[in-house]
Amino acid sequence: MQTPVQTFVQPTPHSEIARTPAQPPTIAAGSGPTRAKQAPDVFGNIFIGIAGMIGAGKSTLAAALGQHLGIDCYYEPVADNEYLQDFYRDTARYSFAMQVYLLNRRFQQHQEIIWRGRSAVQDRTIYEDSIFAKMLADTGLMEERDYRTYVELFRNMSNFMCKPSVIIYLDVSPEASAERIRTRSRDVESSIKLDYLRALHDGYEEFVASISKVIPVIRVDYERFATAEEMAEVIKREYLDISFLRQVTRFDPAR
Repeated sequence: MQTPVQTFVQPTPHSEIARTPAQPPTIAAGSGPTRAKQAPDVFGNIFIGIAGMIGAGKSTLAAALGQHLGIDCYYEPVADNEYLQDFYRDTARYSFAMQVYLLNRRFQQHQEIIWRGRSAVQDRTIYEDSIFAKMLADTGLMEERDYRTYVELFRNMSNFMCKPSVIIYLDVSPEASAERIRTRSRDVESSIKLDYLRALHDGYEEFVASISKVIPVIRVDYERFATAEEMAEVIKREYLDISFLRQVTRFDPAR
């Protein structure tokens, strides 16, 4: 079966991916990678970010790719997120704290991936946090001053971030997202409404259009996705068959 893919081709130079900070970052408990026994040289040194809606299947694909390619796998911090229940209970009150917490944890993960200098796949990228922060601000659930502080913090942190080699965007409809949330039955997600997911999907569309000017994006209709082996071949084909550069070097979360 052929996987439908829409590719945005702005490659990140491997020299940038391989650059490492002078000192290893402090790693939060539970944020380190799971690692397969052996890492075959499939792409050289590659940093794959997986993006997508709530319930899109990011963790499932990350685990499958990590196992199939024999590379480190980093998961989104959910089980030990001490703000999650409060955020869903009183979103307006905890929106800023929640977004700063997630930004900090994902920055730790991001820097660990770069510092270790090994191929890795990450379940949800640091760049996606900006979608949720913007939505919260647009809907009045985050104060404007808090949002401005968040954007400024992200921009300052981005000066120390090396971009992923490629982002895999799992494109699922808001309705499919709602069904997957219902199926996996996480109590903290029970209050998520379809209107919220529709707004989130719109945010992801804007995100993909923007981030693809900075990082190559492979867009996949995940509802028709078959196997990790097939996905690995798609990534290899699309990532290695890049023929031009766009002169954009920075992602702006406020745009």
